[in-house]
Amino acid sequence: PPALWCGDWVEGMNPALELSLNQMEKAAAAAHTFFMANPEHMEMQQSIENYRTMAGVEDLQLVDQEAKPHLESYSAGVKHYEADDFELAIKYFEQALREYFNEDMECRALCEGPQRFEEYEYLGYKAGLYEAIADHYVQVLVCQHECVRELATRPGRLSPIENFLPLHYDYLQFAYYRVGEYVKALECAKAYLLLHPDDEDVLDNVDYYESLLDDNLDPASVEAREDLVMYVKRHKLESELIKSAAEGLGFSYTEPNYWIRYGGRQDENRIIALQNCVDFCQTATTFFFFLMGRVPSGVNVEGAEIHGLSMGKKSLPKIGRDLREGGPLLYENITFVYNSEQLNGTQRVLLDNVLSEEQCRELHSVASGIMLVGDGYRGKTSPHTPNEKFEGATVLKALKFGYEGRVPLKSARLFYDISEKARKIVESYFMLNSTLYFSYTHMVCRTALSGQQDRRNDLSHPIHADNCLLDPEANECWKEPPAYTFRDYSALLYMNDDFEGGEFIFTEMDAKTVTASIKPKCGRMISFSSGGENPHGVKAVTKGQRCAVALWFTLDPLYRELSAVLDQMGFYR
Repeated sequence: PPALWCGDWVEGMNPALELSLNQMEKAAAAAHTFFMANPEHMEMQQSIENYRTMAGVEDLQLVDQEAKPHLESYSAGVKHYEADDFELAIKYFEQALREYFNEDMECRALCEGPQRFEEYEYLGYKAGLYEAIADHYVQVLVCQHECVRELATRPGRLSPIENFLPLHYDYLQFAYYRVGEYVKALECAKAYLLLHPDDEDVLDNVDYYESLLDDNLDPASVEAREDLVMYVKRHKLESELIKSAAEGLGFSYTEPNYWIRYGGRQDENRIIALQNCVDFCQTATTFFFFLMGRVPSGVNVEGAEIHGLSMGKKSLPKIGRDLREGGPLLYENITFVYNSEQLNGTQRVLLDNVLSEEQCRELHSVASGIMLVGDGYRGKTSPHTPNEKFEGATVLKALKFGYEGRVPLKSARLFYDISEKARKIVESYFMLNSTLYFSYTHMVCRTALSGQQDRRNDLSHPIHADNCLLDPEANECWKEPPAYTFRDYSALLYMNDDFEGGEFIFTEMDAKTVTASIKPKCGRMISFSSGGENPHGVKAVTKGQRCAVALWFTLDPLYRELSAVLDQMGFYR
């Protein structure tokens, strides 16, 4: 099946079974295959790391048994492209296209066969011979038309890679330009325009490539690549046939947008005047740092370490709203520390003094009285790592305990009040046009377990995104269940710093390249948008206990947290 879930293993492989048979390599391969289809599965990620540290598995090259060749070649092409190795990038993108069109033929062939019915629909089917033939033909045609989506979808995922096929030609047109093959660059650019004829950047590139051709070559004689010309022609004819059939047979059909353009090439470079720009930028940058008397490096201000921005060609996932920041902080004494640019990302802010020392102590006291081990994770003591104990409590529980007299009501109410303060700050700073609602509020403490800290190579909380399933191998974040897709903004409000480790980190979508590292302390708050543009995690807590209030917000009132609704109704007043 295209999707793998717990207990479904490829070719009969089961990591636990293979491990019990002492077949370590097969166990690791089974775990890796499952994890590629279910990147949100934290326990499997930890199992893979454990297999890697076992004898004979450290240097194992893990293979995804469900991998599709054209997707693997595409990913290899992207990696070489980002490394500026354009010769190899071209090799893999061309290979990916050959494999894509072969897979397309196989996909279309698999659409042939007997007519398919949903469950028991066939019992009530009363069509005549000609109607049945037409129904069957249209069913096959729609299935073949959908191969575009099928081939762009990784095993285990529900959503396809956006703009997948056009991206091959977008990457290739720039890669061929960089190696000096201007005719091929022009062919690929014109091919891309078959699917996006109004793309201004690529239209400009076409003009520029034509200006680089030999004088004896007529630019009009260079046409779009034949492989895509034939493909697009067939796709359009199929679309017209399906629409005609829908009208004649009386069923509704809306043509999906198969080529969503905001899935763009990572660098989005325009070619015109590129060389002049590069030369100028290099000179200006060198001169700037000469004047400053230093070279670029990370900064470390009051414990908030920011690593140098990666110079790789990275794109950020699309956020479906206007991005703004820099609004008022609303409260006195709050100290602005860093904005998005200084944190090497998008929609990020770091603030200090959101809480006072007294409030931190009071919240810490409340935490000791209301927290439960594994709260929010079905009672699992160590949901993210076996080397730490996880405890948590919700606002609702704190207020309940306060009214029952099990903790001071004033202290329990403080938990809600500081959460509301954080919500107002986030809403104001990011200049949101609509109300920001609580989605979930959780006070959490992570405690290092003694005797288990030697040679730790794991994280306290693995790299993830808050509203989508991070897939580092595909450089994608899939906004689909079981992710909390309704979350829009996140914030973490820290309560203490008397522990070792536990730094909050942002990474690139590869889940490896750290772009910013934040050292928690009392009153410090980090806030950011919840999507794939902000992968993040927590480094191992190696000594002591690290406590924070974690807040997730939504712009959709349907997903607002119950405690906020009850408070608006006056239940807690």
